[in-house]
Amino acid sequence: MERRSFIKKTVVAASVAGLGVTGIKGMEIPGLGSENLNPFKLKYAPHLGMFKHHAGKDEIDQINFMADQGFVAFEDNGMKKKPVELQEKMAQTMLKRNMTMGVFVAHKIYWKEPSLTSGKESFRSEFLQQIKESVEVAKRVNAKWMTVVPGFVDLKQDIGYQTANVVESLKYASEILEKHNLIMVLEPLNFFNHPGAFLNKIPQAYQICKAVDSASCKILFDVYHQQIHEGNIIPNIDKAWNEIAYFQMGDNPGRKEPTTGEINYKNIFKHIHSKGFDGVLGMEHGNSLEGKEGELAVIKAYQEVDNF
Repeated sequence: MERRSFIKKTVVAASVAGLGVTGIKGMEIPGLGSENLNPFKLKYAPHLGMFKHHAGKDEIDQINFMADQGFVAFEDNGMKKKPVELQEKMAQTMLKRNMTMGVFVAHKIYWKEPSLTSGKESFRSEFLQQIKESVEVAKRVNAKWMTVVPGFVDLKQDIGYQTANVVESLKYASEILEKHNLIMVLEPLNFFNHPGAFLNKIPQAYQICKAVDSASCKILFDVYHQQIHEGNIIPNIDKAWNEIAYFQMGDNPGRKEPTTGEINYKNIFKHIHSKGFDGVLGMEHGNSLEGKEGELAVIKAYQEVDNF
């Protein structure tokens, strides 16, 4: 039997039987964890809570469940806020399971007031201090990428001055990160969910990265945000390719798993794969269905869109 077909059938069987998994302590879904192989062509990265009904609340059990299903990456926006002991334990688990750590949020994001856009030294100093702190977190959890959002627009300044302020702050941050071969990824956010966000388009992020001119300042291409804000997904991927270091996804409308909305993720993933992308694609979305049924639906959706 062809492996992908086998995996899909066994997941459905698991759903019917109500099989639960709690990491290495629990029962594996037959055909997935039992073989401990990667059934996916790309490094899709789930997050905590996505499979909690199968794996339970424990963070380590959840990571082990992800690995059992063939996911070889993991991301955690809130990693920086976790206790050091837990960070280390999660890192050890990922290392043991051969999983790549994806992004975590590197700094305090200001949603309602100008921060890096303002050019104020207080905001810049705070941001750079938090970047230094994030270097230590990255080392602890074996992370390469960290998310940066420049903040809210400054309505009292022309966009050109705001851009210059952001570029200058990012140059200072790059000097910190370059010494450790780490990368901050700039995430443009859509106007519907985040009205007033300064960074909202891929061409804008591309222009800023070119101005910063550092291997430590790249783009986080979130397909969900860009479908809402500007569309033209594959051409924009090609245009900005040399500055893209990370992807995230969620279907639209709803920000749930692929196949639940209008975005043709199978074609997008096929295109990304054809370009030789070897980085992480964060599953930054919710589950369309509740409970174990919803969690199995997420796995099935990624099997479907990865089948190209």
